[in-house]
Amino acid sequence: MAGLLVICHSRTGGSRQMAEAAAQAARAEVETSLLRAEEAGPEELLNAQGYLFCAPENLAALSGAMKEFFDRCYYPVLGRLNGRPYAQMICAGSDGEGAARQLARIAQGWRLKPVQEALIVCTHAQSPEAILAEKTIPDEDLARCRELGAALGAGLAMGAI
Repeated sequence: MAGLLVICHSRTGGSRQMAEAAAQAARAEVETSLLRAEEAGPEELLNAQGYLFCAPENLAALSGAMKEFFDRCYYPVLGRLNGRPYAQMICAGSDGEGAARQLARIAQGWRLKPVQEALIVCTHAQSPEAILAEKTIPDEDLARCRELGAALGAGLAMGAI
């Protein structure tokens, strides 16, 4: 069984940068796979010990592609992931809370175990131009993503989570 599975959706690059930073740090601790939400499926979920989900918030909810991943995989793995650890990262233009709540409810349905509060990075993109523009996540926020990835990897490697 693989260690950490990082599943990401990104349209403007922010979530991708966050997921890559976390996955890179986790790889120093445990076998880690990074997949786009469009590529991930039930088999990958079943073959991992823990999960890090990373997505943008769009219109106060998870991005459509990340929600589609959960819709597509939900029933095939229902009752088969119970107790596995997960964390989440949200790239948001404002507060990110809506997407974080939605993802947490889905994970609760799978009976996943949250091991950290949602890490939300706010880009403050509020105009149509800023929302659609490619994002560059500041180094201090990427450092937080790396810390989360390293902690998840270490926890899985030690069997502590």
